[in-house]
Amino acid sequence: MRPSGRQLNEPRKVSIETGVTMHAEGSCLIKVGNTHVLCTATLEDRAPSFLKGTGLGWVTAEYGMLPRATNSRTKREAAIGKQSGRTQEIQRLIGRSLRAGIDRSALGERQIVVDCDVIQADGGTRCASITGGWVALRLAVNKLMKAGLIVSDPIVDHVAAISCGIYGGQAVCDLDYAEDSEAGVDGNFILTGRGKLCEVQMSAEGATFTRDQMNQLMDLAEAGVAELVAAQKAALA
Repeated sequence: MRPSGRQLNEPRKVSIETGVTMHAEGSCLIKVGNTHVLCTATLEDRAPSFLKGTGLGWVTAEYGMLPRATNSRTKREAAIGKQSGRTQEIQRLIGRSLRAGIDRSALGERQIVVDCDVIQADGGTRCASITGGWVALRLAVNKLMKAGLIVSDPIVDHVAAISCGIYGGQAVCDLDYAEDSEAGVDGNFILTGRGKLCEVQMSAEGATFTRDQMNQLMDLAEAGVAELVAAQKAALA
């Protein structure tokens, strides 16, 4: 039995509320169980300097957690004076994942910055950030198109992410913190709406795993991401 009482293949309940901030070109609040992330997308007229003259655009991301997003207070990284390695790794993952669903030539020489701020954490914050970040990105691109600033839609597919792992010797979908902290194997799976892989992160946390177990986790992830994509579509309808 999972701590939450969910079935092995049952993801957490997902809700996505759009237009939650008045200033950002795209925004949403995504709730994946008790993990809540505010995602905003900002349009910038210029691409980074390394892309000058290429005709290519860029999508990047920043990630952070509020001090009481977790069970005990975490110091703000701004107060410490530097980002942790974990934060840098996660925001690079979010940026890579979102770029996988973008035609950068259609975007033109401009940048979209997606900010993902964790309000409440209960496992899977990077996956929720990617799933919600894509919705904020979609809304920002819609504004570009409505203003006639781009000719064709640069978004080629949905992008969403889910965690799966081996907990209590069994493959389970969408780990919350209670499972993630005890999992023998932990994996993050980022896929497109058509089921193509953007990235897979898998590691043995307490035990090695077999090829068959990896395939089981991949099957769970594909089904879980399909549900997340459906939630994205419903939020944008």
